[in-house]
Amino acid sequence: MIAFVSGTVAALGPELAVIEVGGVGMAVLCTPATLAGLRVGEPARLATSLVVREDSLTLYGFVDDDERATFEILQTASGVGPRLAQAMLAVHSPDALRAALASGDEKALTAVPGIGKKGAQKLLIELKDRLGAPVRANAVPAAARTPASWRDQLHTALVGLGYQPREAESAVDAVAPEADAATAAGGTPDIGALLRSALRGLNRR
Repeated sequence: MIAFVSGTVAALGPELAVIEVGGVGMAVLCTPATLAGLRVGEPARLATSLVVREDSLTLYGFVDDDERATFEILQTASGVGPRLAQAMLAVHSPDALRAALASGDEKALTAVPGIGKKGAQKLLIELKDRLGAPVRANAVPAAARTPASWRDQLHTALVGLGYQPREAESAVDAVAPEADAATAAGGTPDIGALLRSALRGLNRR
C-alpha cells in the first residue's frame, strides 16, 4: 500500500498529477478540485490509494486521509468502482456524503454523473452505516448547500493547471454549449469531460 506521495509537482493534466518522488514520476489520478490546488514546480503531499487490477496499477490521490478513507469505503458498495467513487468525491466532500447518506438524501447522490435514481436508492441502503456520522456537528446534506457552479469549478481547475484567468474564462465560454446540453437533457455537467474539451481548445490556439 502506498499511503501518500510527497514531492514536487512535475506535471498536471486533465485527470492526473505527476509527483516527482526520489527521482521517479508518480502519476496520480485526482479530482478537478484536487488538481486545482496544485502548481507545477511546487511541493505537494497527496494521500493515495493504490487500485490493483490484473492489467494495471492505478494510484488515486486525495487532499487528506479522510477523503482517501471515504474513497475506499465507497467501493465496498456493489457496483461502485474507483472511477465512480472518485466521481462522488468530485461532487461532494466526505462530510457532505455522510450527511446525505444519514438523511436519505437521494437527490444529492443523483447529482453525481453515473448514479441514477435506482442506484442512489441502493447506495443509501448499502452505505448508510458504513461512512458513519458527519464529522462536523452542523453538517447538512449536500443538496441543501449551494455548490460551486460548473463554471467556477472549471475556471479554478484551468487556473490551477497554469492558464491565465482570461484564458481560462475564454475556455469556459467555449465549452458552455456542451454544459448547457447536459443540463437540458436533465443531467449534470461532467467537469472532467468539460476540462478535457477546454484543454483541447486551448491547445489548438
